[in-house]
Amino acid sequence: MIMHFTKEGVALWAQPIDKVYEHLKSSEKGLSKEEAKKRLQQYGRNEITEGKKESVLYIFLNQFKNSFIAILVCAAIIAYFLGEHVDSVVIISMVLMAAVLGFYQEYRAKRAVELLKRYISSKCRVKRDNEIIEIEASELVPGDIVYLSIGDIVPADIRIISEEGLSANESALTGESIPVNKRALTMKKSHLLPAEITNMVFMGTNIVTGICTGIVVATGENTFFGKTAVYLIEKEPEGELQRSIKKFTNMLLRVIIIMIVFIFAVNAVLGKGVLNSLLFALAIAVGITPEMLPVIMTIALSHGAVRMAKKKVITKRLASVEDLGNIDTLCSDKTGTLTEGVFKLVDYLDVNGRRDDDIILDGLLCNSVQGRKRKMFENAMDKAIWESKMGRQLEGFIQNYQLLWENEFDFERRRMSVLVKFKGKTKLIAKGSPESMLSVCSFVSVNSSTKKMTKKWHERIKNMIEKYEKQGYRVIAVAEKSINKNKCSIRDERELAFRGLLLFLDPPKKTAKEVLKEMSKLGINIKILTGDSPLVTRKICQELELRIVEDRIITGEEILKLNDEEFERIINKYNVFARVTPEQKYRIVKALNKEDHIVAFLGDGINDAPALKAADVGITVNHAVGIAKEAADIILLNKSLEVLMHGIKEGRKTFGNIIKYILNTISANWGNMFTVAISSLFLPFIPLLPPQIILNNFLSDFPMATISTDNVDADFLRKPKRWNIKMISHFMVVFGLISTFFDLLIIFLLIYLIKADTAMFRTTWFAESLLSEILIVFALRTQLPFFKSRPSRWLLGASLFAGFIGLLFTFSKLGNRLFQFVEMPMQIILLLALILALYFLTAEIAKKFYYKKYEM
Repeated sequence: MIMHFTKEGVALWAQPIDKVYEHLKSSEKGLSKEEAKKRLQQYGRNEITEGKKESVLYIFLNQFKNSFIAILVCAAIIAYFLGEHVDSVVIISMVLMAAVLGFYQEYRAKRAVELLKRYISSKCRVKRDNEIIEIEASELVPGDIVYLSIGDIVPADIRIISEEGLSANESALTGESIPVNKRALTMKKSHLLPAEITNMVFMGTNIVTGICTGIVVATGENTFFGKTAVYLIEKEPEGELQRSIKKFTNMLLRVIIIMIVFIFAVNAVLGKGVLNSLLFALAIAVGITPEMLPVIMTIALSHGAVRMAKKKVITKRLASVEDLGNIDTLCSDKTGTLTEGVFKLVDYLDVNGRRDDDIILDGLLCNSVQGRKRKMFENAMDKAIWESKMGRQLEGFIQNYQLLWENEFDFERRRMSVLVKFKGKTKLIAKGSPESMLSVCSFVSVNSSTKKMTKKWHERIKNMIEKYEKQGYRVIAVAEKSINKNKCSIRDERELAFRGLLLFLDPPKKTAKEVLKEMSKLGINIKILTGDSPLVTRKICQELELRIVEDRIITGEEILKLNDEEFERIINKYNVFARVTPEQKYRIVKALNKEDHIVAFLGDGINDAPALKAADVGITVNHAVGIAKEAADIILLNKSLEVLMHGIKEGRKTFGNIIKYILNTISANWGNMFTVAISSLFLPFIPLLPPQIILNNFLSDFPMATISTDNVDADFLRKPKRWNIKMISHFMVVFGLISTFFDLLIIFLLIYLIKADTAMFRTTWFAESLLSEILIVFALRTQLPFFKSRPSRWLLGASLFAGFIGLLFTFSKLGNRLFQFVEMPMQIILLLALILALYFLTAEIAKKFYYKKYEM
């Protein structure tokens, strides 16, 4: 197996590069496609197992980890050893049926999430058959020649062949966050730690600056990262809803334990039998808890993720489905979201406003795209220069220039520069934002002659720039100077001669105006954070009718002058920010978080990773640089606010259906608990046998397994929601007491009016309890009158099925034998129908008044 050492034990980082080629049976031309295919079969895909994969058996057994299921199993064991064999078998059967249902739903949910991962592509540039192509990173093999540039996640362990200004962040491997300079040299020692090897870049790290060409030494689990990945696997972070639910269920568990002791003690003291009292108390404990909540959460979130995927929104972190639905603030760049994101070069002008081919020539030379066919790093405007008519015409002529050095673009300087040689003469060409370029220009090029940059010329150029920016053009300035060097640095970017301007257009998206209005209706505050000029940003906002608060655009320069208190006030008040740096974007997101906003950040740039990590929901696009995709929670297959808006709606639907389950289950179950606690004080027998309670619980939970498919009211989608534990507690008490009232009413009628015997009482109460729990779902699932909100077909079908099966047991011999049910007479059936109708009507009326006072 090819790894980091030769057969002689010499490390590949300590070998000359020609020996590395020889050892890996490769060359500077790269592998042939046929050879790459053979090696892929030989060494396997370039992937690392993401921790221990959950088997089918593990998912099934995991259903029994539920603490409430464990209580049931204990109850069944106690019953068996005390001679109650039928009760024991029935309880175990109910537990197994619940486990099978939970397993089926959870397995389907996890499979759906696994399939979503296929949408997220990780590409890399390799040379195959002496041609640079783009392939999936998982298809890399040892011996491949790879090209890396700023922002890339390193896809394998790679020996550097050549580099320009290369540094890498190796914190994923070594824990050290300071970038490490990398060089194309030969190390002297074989036995070194990864942190000491400066002529290789390693899988899982990312390129901070520069570009490089390298040869793949090891892939997949043979990499340094692969060998230690088992220790580096991070637990998926919890969303706000998950944290709240955990606290809520822990509180429920404490209350339930108290209720178990109370109900057992009361029934035992009243002489109803110690065993029956214990089994009854344990069964009630299970019956009053939302034990399917973890499964319902998984199902709802995975269904939401699948629905979002159909809208081209891919979820990396399952909990981010609900988080996306809950956002109240979206921070986004304008390029590609409000605009088409496809730049077109429309003009190239000298300082007199005349078209000048030399300006576009400088733009082609000082360019991050090394020719249309040899892309190294995709930059939309640089690409637009090559794809312009004049760019295509000059491509052949460019070959006469020798590129000696390149100082890459960064967000502090806002420019890049190159050193080129032509006919024995060397010159430095720089290109960047107009403000940045003017700050380093001491001269101006006018009609092929160089003049001093006077105040008059400075003002004239500034006015020219402002004129075009007001018209919506993205303006890039070009400057140059002669220099007698073979290497240069950013310190040489001074005393340049201003040459002229490149004018680009990036028109607003046709759908953007309507989408912005719709976002506003959804209660989302959009903040534009752009590196573009205030004038261009204002023009775009005007075209899209996006209101600028107080008609004021805050610039990055203004932000620098603010203290922390002023900064927080400005960030919360205003909505459009121009010429902001990535660090300022990060500060803005953190400030909004501090003010208790749920913030989403949409970015795809190299330096957007900190802001993506800081946001509650980090959003990027599938063609973003590797480090941005790594930091994001959600990936858009299309960079569009329209796509994102669909994702937000799906997130809100998911949240809404989880809340439906909690409200319905908590109110119904706690109503039953109140009934049992009260009835235990005066009934001379156990109201329901443990197997009857378990059957009731299983059948009433069955429709809830389909709640994630339910329709959500349009009103619920109109604004962000928060987990409101106070509202849920009040809901539980109000609707639990309504349930208790009708339960006690039927108990009173059965005992004192009809004088039903024990078997008839239990059968009737079982039917009333089951049917009321199923029926009440259709009242409580919506804030509207029930007939104005259509349930899903799955919920309706599952509810009818559960009700039918429950009633079938009460009329069948099997039900009599297993659960001791007896057939109900018509008098009781009519009474039952009347009670259920009154209960449903009361809940409908109470709901109307309740939602006037409390809001989710």
